[in-house]
Amino acid sequence: MQDKDLERYSRHILLPEIEFEGQKKLLQSHCLIIGAGGLGSPVAIYLAASGIGKITICDFDDVDLSNLQRQIVHNEKSIGKNKAESAKVTISKINSDIKVRSIKNQLNLEEVKVIAKEVDIILDCSDNFETRYALNKIAYDLKLPLVSGAAIKFDGQVSVFDFRAKTSPCYNCLFPSADEEQNLKCSDHGVFSPLVGLVGSIQAGEAIKVLLNIGTSLTGKLLLINHKDTNFKTLKIQKDNLCDICS
Repeated sequence: MQDKDLERYSRHILLPEIEFEGQKKLLQSHCLIIGAGGLGSPVAIYLAASGIGKITICDFDDVDLSNLQRQIVHNEKSIGKNKAESAKVTISKINSDIKVRSIKNQLNLEEVKVIAKEVDIILDCSDNFETRYALNKIAYDLKLPLVSGAAIKFDGQVSVFDFRAKTSPCYNCLFPSADEEQNLKCSDHGVFSPLVGLVGSIQAGEAIKVLLNIGTSLTGKLLLINHKDTNFKTLKIQKDNLCDICS
């Protein structure tokens, strides 16, 4: 690290759990963020500010006015632009020393898998079950940690599936199947703006903890957040011995 890095990341370096070597590892890490919306916004901002050396962010959607209520990586000038490109502009302004790659095309399973082979961790900031199941399969096949988040109305959830460990359950263990009732969307049901910031910030924190192997992560756990009543609950996730993906 250069002198300016020592100053920039001094508050991390002062933490005995991180110090110089931990910050150096973050600068050498590569994170893949799927989704540059409500969750992807705080995830991308905090990972960039924390000094993750390389960030790849994928989103094929464009920014519209209704996104600005919660998707803080975008602004009014971003309307009409691709979300991944818009996010790249913002986080590059936050930290010009890191490498940011934006992918704005809708990718199939194999294309995402090729990209994921280059990264250290995947952050699922998507808003649909099809993508979540696909990322779970990719992370399991590549034995990568996966940080999953979701938010709707006033309720959020975060979990970590760390496939470097054989004992880790997977997303399919938690939700074996998705039906129409489960697949709620913000456009139909609304979402409390600060909730996505809270969930995304926790996702970013979990990713850093996993990369540095510090503290107790949400691996094998499901954090449930009720922001309306400020209620947090953590449930243990059991590995399904009959799971189609990880059994």
